[in-house]
Amino acid sequence: MNTPVYVSADEAVKYIRSGNRVFIHGSAATPVHLVEALQRRHWELKNVEFVSITTLGDVNFNNPVHHNSFFFNSLFVSANTRSVVNSDYGDYVPIFLSQIPQLIKNGRLPIDVALIQVSPPDAHGYCSLGTSVDIARAVVDNSAYVIAQVNPAMPRTHGDGFLHISKINALVWHESALPEVDYSLNCKSAVVQIGQNIASLIEDGATLQVGIGGIPDQVLKNLGNHKNLGLHTEMLSDGVIPLIQSGVINNSLKKLNRGKSVTSFMVGTRKLYDFVNDNPAIRVMDIGYVNDTSIIRQNQKVTAINSAIELDITGQVCADSLGTYQYSGIGGQMDFIHGASLSQGGKPIIALPSVTSTGISRIVPFLKEGAGVVTTRGHIHWVVTEYGIVDLFGKSLKQRARALISIAHPNHRESLEKAFCERFGSYDRPAVTSLSERIYYP
Repeated sequence: MNTPVYVSADEAVKYIRSGNRVFIHGSAATPVHLVEALQRRHWELKNVEFVSITTLGDVNFNNPVHHNSFFFNSLFVSANTRSVVNSDYGDYVPIFLSQIPQLIKNGRLPIDVALIQVSPPDAHGYCSLGTSVDIARAVVDNSAYVIAQVNPAMPRTHGDGFLHISKINALVWHESALPEVDYSLNCKSAVVQIGQNIASLIEDGATLQVGIGGIPDQVLKNLGNHKNLGLHTEMLSDGVIPLIQSGVINNSLKKLNRGKSVTSFMVGTRKLYDFVNDNPAIRVMDIGYVNDTSIIRQNQKVTAINSAIELDITGQVCADSLGTYQYSGIGGQMDFIHGASLSQGGKPIIALPSVTSTGISRIVPFLKEGAGVVTTRGHIHWVVTEYGIVDLFGKSLKQRARALISIAHPNHRESLEKAFCERFGSYDRPAVTSLSERIYYP
């Protein structure tokens, strides 16, 4: 392999022109060094569109001096993009994660320049997309120009993330620590109880999808006595490490990728990044594959664990907005909720604390005005709070309302029962316990 030629970040981003659409690599792979170099050129640029899913790192996307230069069009909103996306200088695209590669490949969302972060090239000239293959695989394969921040702190991961330096137009060497997030720090009593409740639903031999946050981490802590679990998940965090090392997660019963844990991106601590480095037991794959329902459903007992901001008493799940305020995104929730429901013995789960940090009920008569419905009431199955577990699949509106009220916070059940009466009539009428009873009440 010829010796790579590196340039400065300032030199590399000179290629970008006004009107370009620029992809920013996401999560722990966010190339902050390149983004900041581009932002320094704000005075000479107009109408540059940023496109990304989750981004991490200490970078300000809502600096007023950048407003006339950059517009942030987010495919999944994160903490450091939330303010700009909800302003005149940003926007949000509602889309399943599984379908974003389609947008890129078919030219509906052409990318002029990709800013990515990769591992150093190996002896054969191959870098790795490392912690985030997700939509980046489709981007680098279809972008007109690729600028890579080469960072020795980026792990080399197996799967779909290898990229030869001949496919990279500009290489920038910059060593810096990857962003770290420790989800184990969320040990509130409600979260701990929810983790225990969900763990009771998980069978030996199940294939797990675990989302982001404290609840999935608590679930994993309760699986030490399970056997032959598999892992096929869009996102990986530290909580899986002890289960893989102990053999609880061994992927021995999966139909696809047997013996391998499959993910598309990861966010965690340095311990996680070191664990996946050159680890052939971990496959980091294109999100179009990982989140494809036709792939997900082929594994048995897929147990998909996802969260919500609020849930109405008919089963509509808002997971991406606070009313009209865009908080996150659709992401892969529906990909896995639906995929798990099609899996033999699968269990799609929505888990949420019964109340917010200020005591407001998350189970509500109606979603907030403008709230986004991520999981529809036709797709919902299991719902878990710290007060219990209910299965809404096949239940009528009245049945599911009663079920959800039963796992709401006790302080809010009376008001929810009142809302039930206003909508459906008397709360004291007996609920239908089986579809076969065919008893209907006006």
